[in-house]
Amino acid sequence: MKTSRDFIYAVLVIALTILPSQAQKSKAHNPIIFADVPDLSIIRVNDTYYMSSTTMHMNPGVPIMKSKDLVNWHLVNYAYQTLEDNDERLNLDHGKNDYGRGSWASSLRYHNGVYYLSTFSGTTGKTYIFSTKDIEKGPWKKTILNNSYHDHSLFFDDNGKVYLVWGGGKIQIVELKEDLSEVKEETKKVLIENANEPAKSDIMLPAEGSQLFKINGKYYLFNICWPKNGIRTVIIHRADSIAGPWEGKIGLQDLGVAQGGLIDTPDGRWFSYLFRDAGGVGRIPYLVPIKWENGWPVLGENGKVPENLELPANKSLIPGIVNSDEFTRKKGENDLPLVWQWNHNPDNKFWSVKERKGYLRLRTSRIDSSFTQVKNILTQRTFGPVCSGSTLLELSNMKEGDFAGLSLLQKDFGLVGVKIDNGKKKIIMINAENGNPKEMESVLLNQDKIYFKAECNFKNQADRGRFYYSLDGNKWINIGKPIKMPYTIPHFMGYRFGLFNYASKTIGGSADFDYFRVNDKISETK
Repeated sequence: MKTSRDFIYAVLVIALTILPSQAQKSKAHNPIIFADVPDLSIIRVNDTYYMSSTTMHMNPGVPIMKSKDLVNWHLVNYAYQTLEDNDERLNLDHGKNDYGRGSWASSLRYHNGVYYLSTFSGTTGKTYIFSTKDIEKGPWKKTILNNSYHDHSLFFDDNGKVYLVWGGGKIQIVELKEDLSEVKEETKKVLIENANEPAKSDIMLPAEGSQLFKINGKYYLFNICWPKNGIRTVIIHRADSIAGPWEGKIGLQDLGVAQGGLIDTPDGRWFSYLFRDAGGVGRIPYLVPIKWENGWPVLGENGKVPENLELPANKSLIPGIVNSDEFTRKKGENDLPLVWQWNHNPDNKFWSVKERKGYLRLRTSRIDSSFTQVKNILTQRTFGPVCSGSTLLELSNMKEGDFAGLSLLQKDFGLVGVKIDNGKKKIIMINAENGNPKEMESVLLNQDKIYFKAECNFKNQADRGRFYYSLDGNKWINIGKPIKMPYTIPHFMGYRFGLFNYASKTIGGSADFDYFRVNDKISETK
């Protein structure tokens, strides 16, 4: 009997030890998305959430994501295919580019059965308002305002008036015409003279990222500021009238998690959606629970960003945010899944997934000498904590001087590819540390197909990438040296996997990619 009682006791102890950890696994955890999804704006329509984000110089632009639980998201649309098609910076023409610019923070709204998405561009100096009754399928109506309203919030008030709120440090407001076609210039005024004031510090980044909400008759304005010698900070202002007076306070100052707004659930809970600078992987979204006290949203748990949340558990980012692609399409189709974006405006005459069945074909259209100026680099996000991307390249149609392969794209990029040099095929690894591309290793190749793989380690902001090649798809050989993967402001984006092919001597060649496969595991994590 004693033995039996001891056995039962031991089982109970083990069960009680295991159950809490299993319960933790059943909860959501921060970050909600371990990938570059910055400047998020979220709405809820009945029981469905939609989110927009920033992808700047990438096209199509302003991604729309959908979720039923605030945690697990998948891409459903983009606001535009190209922001403008007649700008040499957006087109990577004449040595110019649009890295770190393009379109920035968007504002997503739902009003009277219509979805509105507004964004602005420092490149064109304009603000764009897209509208549709079907956010997942479109079509979108495009309205252009001939001013660039920085980090603005589109706001529909209860009385039928429509506003834009924007600025940096000094927050301004202007009313729009009912059809949103123009601003009423005579209504422009300063809303808050010094939105940094609640931080009570010298400021490195003035209050920006405005998002305006109206809840239970009060107006709430969210901004971010960055005190000198401090961290990214959430600033909240509130008022009983949109005209003010406004009173402000610090909303959150933890881990640098900041910039975003408010969202509620169908069962009445509230969260703040924010993001964090996380090194080479980019700027990653967090959710912070909210309690309401004396008419103020109180963010976090004792002022801290929680690791776990009372929401459904996170699933993989595959296939909703990133995904593999075998490039197999139905006959006649020449499309790409939403996980793909082109680096800048693509030239659609020089890529195809139907010319050769089951392959992505990238054809050269001009001579290029700089990798970051190459057109038609096809990209996907990298993601954390670790990830890999692999491809099979067939190169029998490449010409002298052509260079094709797999990259990790940012200013300090790395890549591995095949170059045709004096009639010989060479596998080359390049590392652009500090923005200076250098060849790290070169290996002769005596066959017309080659496998490439890039691995990323973002654990604890290790921010390291490695490149491999394989002659048979089974044995992988490390090439060159690991690359450092810093987040740089000139590109203002997390690292991207990129498939590329460009000419340095003769145009008209092509490279065929059999597949691109992503994985959330890598061969080593040291």
